[in-house]
Amino acid sequence: MKHSFAALLLAAATSVLALVGCGDDQSTPTPAADALVLHVGYENAVGEPFDQGCRKWQELLNQRSNGKMQLQLYPLSTLGSKSEIMDRMAAGEPVSTLTDGAFFYDRGIYDMGIVFGPFLFSNWEEANRLHHSAWYKEQADKLEKQAHLKIIAANWRYGARHTLSTQPITQLEDFQGLRVRVPTNIIQIKGFEVLGAKPVPMPLDEVYNALKKGEIDAVENPLAVLYNGKFQEVAKYLLLDGHVHNVTNLVVGEKFWNSLTKEQQEILQSTCEEAGNYQNEMLSKAEDELLKQFEAAGVTITFPDELLRIQLKAASLKFYTLPEFSKWSPNLYETVNKAMHSD
Repeated sequence: MKHSFAALLLAAATSVLALVGCGDDQSTPTPAADALVLHVGYENAVGEPFDQGCRKWQELLNQRSNGKMQLQLYPLSTLGSKSEIMDRMAAGEPVSTLTDGAFFYDRGIYDMGIVFGPFLFSNWEEANRLHHSAWYKEQADKLEKQAHLKIIAANWRYGARHTLSTQPITQLEDFQGLRVRVPTNIIQIKGFEVLGAKPVPMPLDEVYNALKKGEIDAVENPLAVLYNGKFQEVAKYLLLDGHVHNVTNLVVGEKFWNSLTKEQQEILQSTCEEAGNYQNEMLSKAEDELLKQFEAAGVTITFPDELLRIQLKAASLKFYTLPEFSKWSPNLYETVNKAMHSD
């Protein structure tokens, strides 16, 4: 019998959760009394690519430190919400989570919010270059000094965000009046408004019924989120527009980071980056499988042609001059583009 990707993922999650129990990862030895323990919390379910990456990080850190540094993993938000964990980081607790520019914007590092802007990146290579540029390092230094948060790795891909709709989207005009569900943040709301759409902020758990009842026409998210929400049952057109290439950051508190020795800092950072590369491979494999599952569910998958890509990029430029983002540095869009394309 052929099992769906979602069913396989659920089975994997169930089996691993039995080992994990209440957030603490009991599948690794109990840390020695003198071991340094970092608690890592995230929203993702056990078995998802991000969770697999964290387990690789856990393994690498244990090996490289000879058991003197260990991770305890808390999937499914069992350590608290992202904002709660970030507050605890800033207070100096040994905790970590994944986050990105939209949250850094909320922490007062306004320029970092631009990384979530629509069609800023054409591909992962551009996204990676920006996140490893001198500009991004400058922003990361501000984050450390002003928000007391230290980025230890900026190479984990959370996924490209695409649009799943109840009607075909093959040209820019198809976005006109499209009621698309978005998260409740100003960056993504305005990002769809400049395309002519009518963004509808709502919780993700309300989307299925809203699509089914015709209250909205579309939803955007990475492939895994779209598929696991079963939205393909009520929306049959998937546009692989990649309007956001979501690179995530693994972050700890400044006080915790400064409490480590130089050797500990190097081990923590290098193992996290290596685990990020592993996670990216897992994500790529999972997305290939998910596209097959979308097709099997009767979804029409569209790759934007060159004309549509040009139209989307051109329409999105208005976003970067909106008065809502007056706290951004002058000419930020030009600065960021120069940073991502410089050697």
